[in-house]
Amino acid sequence: MSKPRKPKGRPISGWLILDKPVDFGSTEAVSKIKWLFKAQKAGHAGTLDPLASGMLPIALGDATKTVPYVMDGRKIYEFTVAWGEERTTDDLEGEVSKTSDNRPGESDIRERLAHYTGVIEQIPPQFSAIKIAGERAYDLARDGEIVDIPAREVEIHRLTLLKAETDRAYFEVECGKGTYVRSLARDLGRDLGCYGHISELRRTYVAPFDEDKMTPLADLVALEEIEDMDERLAALDAYLIDTAEALAALPHLPVNEDQARRIKSGNPIILRGRDAPLPAPEAYATIKGELLAIGAIEEGEFRPKRVFG
Repeated sequence: MSKPRKPKGRPISGWLILDKPVDFGSTEAVSKIKWLFKAQKAGHAGTLDPLASGMLPIALGDATKTVPYVMDGRKIYEFTVAWGEERTTDDLEGEVSKTSDNRPGESDIRERLAHYTGVIEQIPPQFSAIKIAGERAYDLARDGEIVDIPAREVEIHRLTLLKAETDRAYFEVECGKGTYVRSLARDLGRDLGCYGHISELRRTYVAPFDEDKMTPLADLVALEEIEDMDERLAALDAYLIDTAEALAALPHLPVNEDQARRIKSGNPIILRGRDAPLPAPEAYATIKGELLAIGAIEEGEFRPKRVFG
């Protein structure tokens, strides 16, 4: 019987909040970070188009188990819509498909913003990762097929016009999971009777990570100049954020050593006393500040569902 293959790389865990540059794909960024950190495992929380820049949270090691909690969080984008052209990809990358000489005034734009806030129905772009009959929409679009993508509900918490010029307008949007900013630009252009597409897009926030947590890729690549590998990896590790920060929206339960031993074995612990936490479908437990488990608080117990470490 052959021995299990030992994973390559370091068993390091944590979040890197990357400031992704333009013309760099999300998958490419994850591969680069995994290689720089010599990590065993890596994944990202929410694709960012190659033509977009900004926040791409990347999970290393056990932090990949917390990716769904970041994927579900609110996001903030700053974007520019160029008026007069609709494009096949709804951004600069695509071919021009419709044109107009009309240009919207600032008051026209502001009047329509309320139509794009709250829970709205949105049709994703033809060039998107939506699956149609088991295939990605962008693969079908690249083959020249025009697919019927059904509308779906998304939530726009806030859509703000920052500045309006004759040929373009600048916006900031705070939105929920699954929102396509490219679709917002396309639909606004159609609604205003002038057509439009995204010419610039930058993500500045992915809950719970703030903009000041972002690290430019160039800063990490520059550390390759450090010849001593241990010293280089220590410098890289200084940019990592603790895995538990991804769970900031969940109730937090600090536990003692005895409780931690039970949780590590997959057993529940009893929560008693005046300070016992309220029931919650999901909560996380820590031991001495280190993430220990995610579980449920119910019937006076913390019941672990996923144990770390």
